[in-house]
Amino acid sequence: MGASFTADLWAHGEEPGSWHFVTLPADVAEEIREEVGPRPGFGSVRVSARLGETRWETSLFPEAGGSMVLPVKKAVRVAEGVEAGDACTIEVTPVE
Repeated sequence: MGASFTADLWAHGEEPGSWHFVTLPADVAEEIREEVGPRPGFGSVRVSARLGETRWETSLFPEAGGSMVLPVKKAVRVAEGVEAGDACTIEVTPVE
C-alpha cells in the first residue's frame, strides 16, 4: 500500500545546494507508521517515491512535530521543474 499527498517543497538552509524536503501530512505519516510497524534505530522508513514522472528510492525520516519528512534530491527537482515553495503531489510506497 502507498499514499499520495500534496505538500510544499522546502529547503533546509539558505545555501545553494541545500537539502530539500516535503513534510508529510500527519495522517499520512501515521498511516505509513501503522503499515510498516515499529522501525529499528530512529524510525526511518525506506520508500519508493514519485513526483510527476520521476520515481526514486529514499527514506522518510521522523520529524520533531510527529510527522515525517521526505528528501527530494536535486535530480528530481530539476527533472520536474520544482523549487522551494512549490506545492508538490507526491506518492510514497514503503519498500523492504
